[in-house]
Amino acid sequence: MTAQTPEDLARLFVERANANDAAGIAELYEPDAVLGFPPGRTTVGRDAIRALFENVVAQMPEMSVEEAVPTLYFDDLALTATRPADGTGGRAQVARRQPDGTWLRILDRPEA
Repeated sequence: MTAQTPEDLARLFVERANANDAAGIAELYEPDAVLGFPPGRTTVGRDAIRALFENVVAQMPEMSVEEAVPTLYFDDLALTATRPADGTGGRAQVARRQPDGTWLRILDRPEA
């Protein structure tokens, strides 16, 4: 399943995280995406993102889709964010529309 809207990315992330699907999570990111995780560090590139989640996905608690704030668009870019249920501050992502009309993350800061 692919993201038909930028908002789909959060739902797909949660579904794949709950299924311990690190490869599926990585497929939500562009090949050169930047993930601001673990806290205080960056993980660059889909392969590195997959490797990171292979190490942490089994330890992640059961997740649920969080309340989204309105998406902000600029051409083929979208800024998405959610209000974290765990009170960690905020989560924000930038997604880009792909040539086939689907969306992938290019920047992701899951904890701010």
